[in-house]
Amino acid sequence: MEMEMEDSENPWPSLLCEEEEDSCLTEQYSFKSDENFDFCSVSESESEYVEMLIEKETIFEPNSDESSLGSEGIWLKCARRDAVKWILHTRVLFGFHIHTAYLSLIYFDRFFSRRSIDNGKLWAIRLLSVACLSLAAKMEECQVPALSEYHVDEYNFEGNVIQRMELIVLNTLEWKISCVTPFAYLNYFATKFCGESSRIDLINRAVELILALMEEINVVEHRPSIIAAAAVLAAHDYRLTEKVIEIKTNAIPSWGPLEKENTFSCYSMLQEIGMSKSKASKLINSSSLLSSHSSSIDILDHSIITSRVGNKRRLTHISGDQYCSKPKIPKS
Repeated sequence: MEMEMEDSENPWPSLLCEEEEDSCLTEQYSFKSDENFDFCSVSESESEYVEMLIEKETIFEPNSDESSLGSEGIWLKCARRDAVKWILHTRVLFGFHIHTAYLSLIYFDRFFSRRSIDNGKLWAIRLLSVACLSLAAKMEECQVPALSEYHVDEYNFEGNVIQRMELIVLNTLEWKISCVTPFAYLNYFATKFCGESSRIDLINRAVELILALMEEINVVEHRPSIIAAAAVLAAHDYRLTEKVIEIKTNAIPSWGPLEKENTFSCYSMLQEIGMSKSKASKLINSSSLLSSHSSSIDILDHSIITSRVGNKRRLTHISGDQYCSKPKIPKS
């Protein structure tokens, strides 16, 4: 079903949050190491809370008859990847928390599990990205920028246009926008799986892996608790076997064979991402050493090698990336 702006009528307009005129532009590109993570031991009450979150996840699991991004073709996969990059970049500009960015991507992917946008309508993807991030910010942030402050490439969407798109998203998601993100589980799983030692560094590495994974998968198709558990395990050790992961996840009372299998599958993806980054880093460092003794022609070759390394990492999980050239965006 093609998205129509006329669907934006809503019987509860008063539920929309008011925007703050001041924006927050102070945070650096990297996330804060102490961002909303409680580095303390797991109490009985926390265990009960986590079990409640895990149960809540099932509310938003996609139905089998709902379409996914995988059926939409190469164009949408490329457009989604650009949307993720824009969301992560804009999160930094406004100083949003990392779970705000993840929540906006949940809205984005859930939207496409129920509706579609015609191929080539890049402006609609851009507008959807803005609406999803704006809604997530209103859910999670104490201060939010005015809608007019969201800028996407050469597009300059007016506030009323973004608001209408917000209403389309809310109606499509049936106003169910209070979702769990993987970051809520990190402290719990780090303690359960890995004990008390070096937990802060472990969680920081897990956050980096989750941010990398956001670009590669449809987050609606993977439960947040599964992603969090896999990220903690991958941050702890890239060489775990399926049997070891099964033993470690026995610490989660409500998980059965399916959750353990999904955790290992997600762990394998994260393992591949980590290994690709490690290989790319080694190749770049090796090329840098060679270039210090080379001519101008060698320097050109080095730039080609670096480019190929980057492309190889991007091609690991989503097929068709070789067709994802940078789109030329017309001025509105």
